[in-house]
Amino acid sequence: MPQLTRASIAAHALFPAIEKQIAQHLIAIHNETPRLARLKASHRKWLMTHAMFALSLSRRDDDPMSGLTATRFIEIVMRLGAASRNTATAYLAELFAYKFLRDVPDVPDRRVRVFETTEVANAAMMRWFIGHMACLDRLDGGDREATTIADPRIFKLGQPIAAEILVEDPLWRDPPDTIGHFLWSDLGGMVLHDLITRLGDFDRAAPRTPVGPVTLAELSEIYMISTTNLKRMFKKAESEDLLGWDLPRRRGNLWLSRRFIEDYFTWQSAKFAALDVAYRESLRQLTIAQDAAA
Repeated sequence: MPQLTRASIAAHALFPAIEKQIAQHLIAIHNETPRLARLKASHRKWLMTHAMFALSLSRRDDDPMSGLTATRFIEIVMRLGAASRNTATAYLAELFAYKFLRDVPDVPDRRVRVFETTEVANAAMMRWFIGHMACLDRLDGGDREATTIADPRIFKLGQPIAAEILVEDPLWRDPPDTIGHFLWSDLGGMVLHDLITRLGDFDRAAPRTPVGPVTLAELSEIYMISTTNLKRMFKKAESEDLLGWDLPRRRGNLWLSRRFIEDYFTWQSAKFAALDVAYRESLRQLTIAQDAAA
């Protein structure tokens, strides 16, 4: 199968359907592991989480000092401009407190702490990865999901590859302003996923697409976000005619503009394209390893 490109993914007739599918998948993960999901709920935290996982999964058995250390993590976070040194340090401490990270035992140099992600954290990230593989399969009839489930090494190799691509990708790292004020807010990403799940069959060329009745009170209750923060997210989008309600005072059906939807889809296509590259590169590496062993 030919590699899927950003443009081919975004333009695919089924892309709105898989966007709805992955949004529902991510909301399900959030509902089942809300504490862990909150660590990826803003785009800043997403960047830190995937950088942290990539370091942890890249640890090699033949190098006990490799993998995730505070110094390596902070260097990456600072280089990306994702957070300050203090925020990155506090983030690692939070992961420890929630038992999503632990110390690697028997590290030769006792002056250095090497960390690893725990089973519960790995299971959630594996589920995230496989959910995206299932969506990619719908685009070209592939078997990424089944293959990854059968050989989890694909995930272990693929997540760091995808993370490296995405944290260095200007489009993914700095989302368009149309959706950025949601994504940079805590749990704003979940709000965007929620809005996408409400899309039915719609005309992508239409200036506006109705998504049914939506209230800020409802979103506040579902995702445990203050209405003040929600009002701030929506006010900017409303002022730029990116979304709005049929009736005054945010009553009636909510509509999303074509620009809002397409900017979100274009941004998401970068993630799916990176994951397709990661999957294919993981298979290539495993084939090379098998050939060498043979």
